[in-house]
Amino acid sequence: MPHVSSQISDLESIGPLLDVVISPGKSALGVLGPTTRKAVALIDTGAVCTVVKTGIAAALGLKPIGGVYINTPSSTQHFCYEYAARILFPNQVVVDQVVIEAPLKDQPIDCLIGRDILRHGIFVYVGPQNSFTLSF
Repeated sequence: MPHVSSQISDLESIGPLLDVVISPGKSALGVLGPTTRKAVALIDTGAVCTVVKTGIAAALGLKPIGGVYINTPSSTQHFCYEYAARILFPNQVVVDQVVIEAPLKDQPIDCLIGRDILRHGIFVYVGPQNSFTLSF
């Protein structure tokens, strides 16, 4: 099973971060070309869906395919557009996923990997070793 593991010196404070590549989803690849963007992603077991930071969809030339209202720790019923995207993980696993675009203000990340992607894999957080593994 392909996996990616990482050890972060202060995992509790920083969180499980991965470098990923975001691109248009499979259905849009032929229309938009091979536009990609490197992104820092936080694995977030509290997020129902995968989120990209405001502005990434426009940078990739993505068009909304829908919309949804979400609740965040600081707001309720916040409207977000949905986009077809592709996430490439460091272990070369590619996941085509509908993502939402939302503000990730004052965060050093570009993306949240939510349970919609995590449901396809195994996530192991080893606190005493400041490490984690994500397998698909």
